[in-house]
Amino acid sequence: MLVNAVVIAVLVMLLLAVLRVHVVISLFIGALVGGLIAGLGLNATMVAFQDGLAGGAKIALSYALLGAFAMAVAHSGLPALLADWIIRRLDREQESTSNKTLRWTKWGILTGTVVMAILSQNLIPIHIAFIPLLVPPLLIVMTRLKVDRRAVACAMTFGLVTTYMFLPIGFGRIFIYDLLYKFIEEAGLDVSGVNPLIAMAIPAVGMLSGLLIALFVTYRAPREYTYRAVDDRHEQQRIDTRKIIVAVIAIIVCVALQTWLALNGSDADPMLVGTLIGLLFFIATGVVKWNEADTVFTDGMKMMSLIGLIMITANGFASVMKATGAIEPLVAQSAALFNGNRAGAALVMLLVGLIITMGIGSSFSTLPIITAIYVPLCIALGFSPTATVALIGTAGALGDAGSPASDSTLGPTSGLNIDGQHDHMKDTVIPTFLHFNVPLLLAGWLAALVL
Repeated sequence: MLVNAVVIAVLVMLLLAVLRVHVVISLFIGALVGGLIAGLGLNATMVAFQDGLAGGAKIALSYALLGAFAMAVAHSGLPALLADWIIRRLDREQESTSNKTLRWTKWGILTGTVVMAILSQNLIPIHIAFIPLLVPPLLIVMTRLKVDRRAVACAMTFGLVTTYMFLPIGFGRIFIYDLLYKFIEEAGLDVSGVNPLIAMAIPAVGMLSGLLIALFVTYRAPREYTYRAVDDRHEQQRIDTRKIIVAVIAIIVCVALQTWLALNGSDADPMLVGTLIGLLFFIATGVVKWNEADTVFTDGMKMMSLIGLIMITANGFASVMKATGAIEPLVAQSAALFNGNRAGAALVMLLVGLIITMGIGSSFSTLPIITAIYVPLCIALGFSPTATVALIGTAGALGDAGSPASDSTLGPTSGLNIDGQHDHMKDTVIPTFLHFNVPLLLAGWLAALVL
């Protein structure tokens, strides 16, 4: 296993990323090393990498338009109005020397972040689209309250990952029924009678324990940040009631359209269509004038361009990993080491799922790869259908939190690093990896043995 091309590629990528080599370069070098070790040769490796890049183009365009939409909302003055209202309240409370309300405000922000992240996966399935709208205007408030942004990153990642793997609504329905259950049944095991809430309850508790440790233990202490205005233009921005109303309507239209498309299983990308309609609405109403549109949209696209570029590169990395043909042997060889030992086999399957997802960066893409091999193994070892769902569902989700190339970590970083004080690897990837992958691994292992 230690000389498996996928394992080496992922380890190289992670090591370079931890050493502060840019994630895009780390992904490219990791893919190149994996392809060469697998015997693909330089030419075949580059062809596979380039073929994978095309798969990330739609995602990158969606994120670029999302950034433009977020900047248009900011141009309306709505985020500034929200931040100013909170700051005025803080000033009044500080004058009255009341620390109780300051604490309530801090925990209100953290709780609201978790709730919004949860809603973004299920009831309002807009995924990370809420981050550039909600987080940047609150950075000033977080700085005033000395909130550790690593706690905020953990709060967002918890909601983004736990919700879809536990609740079968919105993106959760896609993950559980359209992918997990579908591929398990195609591999020969009937799981139609398995309640996903029961199967994934223990892994979800593992994620919750990681969140509580992050908020109440690891990152509870105040952390100093330097005050930096996110956008100097907002300092003198005059609040226009009409623009505020238009912004609220645009957000409602954007969210409603994305929700409708997601829940109706449309082939059109909900984020792409929703943000595009929202942008056109801002222009049509005159909130963003024609002569300002180019600047506003360009600034917004710059804000999200990095995450789009990383997602494109991650698709190239995943394409090379699949082309190596080393994923199936990795799974089979790992399981063979513990023939007949359910506890050992379950642990190895979870670890392999972690490695694969850390490299690919998407649990949704991991499930089709591991299910066909894991299901026969689970049947042979005597795992129940419920335990099989828990094991494979957890193996797929492992690594989504803590992967440098996952949008569950890239999304929080894109919002928290607007003022340049939040490092992707040090402040998002490592904290979410430690607080979520470790307890999720243990919880998934326990669920596979007791269910």
